[in-house]
Amino acid sequence: MTMNYPNSKYRQVPYDLIRELTLATVGVGVTVLVLAAVFSTPDVPVLSAKQVVQQDPLLLVQTELNDLSGQSELSTYGPPYNHGTQSVQAIGGFSPQAWSGVHIPIDPAQTEVIRPLERMKWLDPALNGILATWTHASESQQSSWVDNVQRVLPHAAIAGGKLIMPAAARGSYGPVVAITNDYLALANSGLLEAAIDGEQGSSPLINRTKSLLLFQGAADSTYAQKLNMLGEDWGVIKETGNYPGAVWLWYYTLLYQIPPYNTSSAADLLVVMTVMIVTGILMLTPFVPGLRSIPRFVGVYKFIWRRHYREVRSGGNPYETRQ
Repeated sequence: MTMNYPNSKYRQVPYDLIRELTLATVGVGVTVLVLAAVFSTPDVPVLSAKQVVQQDPLLLVQTELNDLSGQSELSTYGPPYNHGTQSVQAIGGFSPQAWSGVHIPIDPAQTEVIRPLERMKWLDPALNGILATWTHASESQQSSWVDNVQRVLPHAAIAGGKLIMPAAARGSYGPVVAITNDYLALANSGLLEAAIDGEQGSSPLINRTKSLLLFQGAADSTYAQKLNMLGEDWGVIKETGNYPGAVWLWYYTLLYQIPPYNTSSAADLLVVMTVMIVTGILMLTPFVPGLRSIPRFVGVYKFIWRRHYREVRSGGNPYETRQ
């Protein structure tokens, strides 16, 4: 039987919806602005090549040499950037990363070092000869030059924004030192990221994928460690400094801290699949017999609606508005 409750049974009061909405919007807006001004987190800028070259220039040099020699993490990463296998994740034969293929092709030596410098040749005409020497050399010769520089890099120094190598065997470095010095100058100018991502034409740069991948190894880890934002520090849910960040991602980062996720080479894939399965179960709860009855068995709703059930048991009308 359907029960009808005419409006005459309820106390009627005037209500100005527009006024309430305006007051709520203004009140919440002012509160947010005041709290943001008092408690806002520091705006730590994105790690840039200029910052790295000013704070630790040899770290930028090592990043550049790794790219030139094919020893960087990106060089052997795998899909979607290249055909490497170093970072390909799979669970048995299940590997969506491998199935996706290479759809953002990146050659670290060319993408991160040589092409950015080629875009800057008009600023330094000497770069034409330097880059031509590198480009026309065989891969074995290029590797030999880079290896010779890396071997004595611990004994090198940065002076006046340039890489100063030990005098011995200086001729065995080929054009690498000159390339490195121009690379340092480009980074110090603040234009390296734009040169990496830049395309011909006047359209604004939107896709920053290539420049963001420049420091995906040691540089990013060093920077994140200083901010206590590494994975083991639950960095994905933290803001810079002692401030909360994306706390809704606690479930993701929790999984990374426990076995088998924290010991698996396919941790990312395991975490994503776990979250998808759990989310699917929760979404299907109303349709799965047994699962949909859990709330009724637990009975939490009875505590939330305890007043309603108390009035029903006493024979009262739970819908009646008290004066």
